[in-house]
Amino acid sequence: MRAVTLRGPRLPRTRRGRRQLVQAVMGGCVLALLPATWMHLVADGRLRSAADVPRTDVAVVFGAGLWDGEPSPYLAHRLDAAAGLYREGRVRVVLVTGDNSREDYDEPDAMRAYLTRHGVPDGRIVSDYAGFDTWDSCVRAKRIFGVDEAVLISQGFHIRRAVALCRAAGVESYGVGVDAVHDATWYYGGAREILAAGKAAVDAAFRPDPRFLGPREPGVDRALAAGDPPRASAPRAGGR
Repeated sequence: MRAVTLRGPRLPRTRRGRRQLVQAVMGGCVLALLPATWMHLVADGRLRSAADVPRTDVAVVFGAGLWDGEPSPYLAHRLDAAAGLYREGRVRVVLVTGDNSREDYDEPDAMRAYLTRHGVPDGRIVSDYAGFDTWDSCVRAKRIFGVDEAVLISQGFHIRRAVALCRAAGVESYGVGVDAVHDATWYYGGAREILAAGKAAVDAAFRPDPRFLGPREPGVDRALAAGDPPRASAPRAGGR
């Protein structure tokens, strides 16, 4: 029985062939980096700290997972930033957008409960239950909730994509990137953004409808029309 030898792809033997291979690899690298470069250019000058973000009516907080029905640490950091902006009078309404695709998983309601425990009145929170990804959340903020301008809150590795996509969806946006421990989740999120940048560029170019649209919802308008209640003080350490 003859042994079968498996051979990998052969490299070009001529100098011209090797040069063309290098050029092809370099061209592929450039194309792969173009979406990330686009995101950085669009978001340039739009990133702020919580202390110097412009006063804006609406803050948008993107979902980031639940642990046993409660916001994950990453999501809790986003919500803490939103509650702080509300208490300081920099935003008037918080739009929480996340996944509620099944009965036993409800990001928006968990986010609402967390915010109310941290000083944001329930009437100042609006829930988007069909924010399945960043593009869907941005489009729905504009087309369903009528948001024209917003402060976006997310982790630093995601905030540029959020700003770029919301601006493509017609929402004039500023981004607040909250601090995060550089753990495995942070490194995963950073690596994932390289791939997500490609999808973001396609979404911005072709502007597909989100998975769910539905009728216009007046929640943001109603919250803004209501008189501003007294601002709650920050909860004591360890308090709920």
